[in-house]
Order: sequence, then structure tokens, then C-alpha cells
Amino acid sequence: MKIILMRHGEAERQTQQDSERHLTPLGVQQAEATAEYIMANYKPDMFVVSPYVRAQQTLQALTTLKPDVPVKVHSNITPDDDAMQGLHGLMDVEGECVVVVCHMPIVAKMAGLLTADMPESYHLAETRVFEASLIAPDMGDEVDRYVPELSL
Repeated sequence: MKIILMRHGEAERQTQQDSERHLTPLGVQQAEATAEYIMANYKPDMFVVSPYVRAQQTLQALTTLKPDVPVKVHSNITPDDDAMQGLHGLMDVEGECVVVVCHMPIVAKMAGLLTADMPESYHLAETRVFEASLIAPDMGDEVDRYVPELSL
């Protein structure tokens, strides 16, 4: 199976609750560029997303291109959540190609757990693709990576 871990696009500065931050116009463009890359190269059959607004808005770029793919909201993949619990929460997600949209630092920590490597920071709207027989620690190999090259 393929697990695609994606970080949300650029978000507003924190002036309200972290969970309520919206994407900036640049963040929307970043999300759209990454969504186009994913859809051109992979066939997602499940989307998993954090409940935070910026992750939901990033997911919208994917669902606009592929509206028939089911979406599951996982409340345990927010910035301060435990990466092992987040990864365990993905174990019962069915699909051959699952896209997970969440945040730093948990996205980097989950990627590190999948490959048994040190976590490596994600760029905004970056996506990394892993092949794994199942979603579990030390069961994945990174096979692709994409970072949108957009700026103001």
C-alpha cells in the first residue's frame, strides 16, 4: 500500500485558537499544486485529515480534484498529538493509497516512525510517499517526495 503524508499549506499567523487558523492565499496555491501532483501520480482511495481548519482547507484542494474519495477525520493527528498514537490510528484505515493531511511536527514524526529514521521537518504543503505492507513502525520505505515551489 501507499501512504502519502502531507503537511497543510501556509496558514495565518496565530491570532486565534490554533485549530481555527485558515490558509493564506499562498497556502491555498501550495495545497492546489501539491494536490495536482498527487493526482497526476497516484490514485488515492482514502483521505484522512486533521480536524483543524487549515488541514481541512488543504484537503479541499484534493477533494476538488477527486470528490468521490471517502474522507475520515482523525482527531489524533493535530500538532501536539503523539505520533505513535496517530500512526496506530491509521492502522485500521482501508485502502491501497491513503493520503493523510496534517501538521508539523506530527507529520515528520509519523514519517520517521514509518521508516525508522530520525524525523525530518516538512516544508509547507510538502508530501512524502511511503510504500508499506501495513501502517506500522519500521514498515515503510519513502519512494517519492514533492514540495511546491511557490512564493509570494
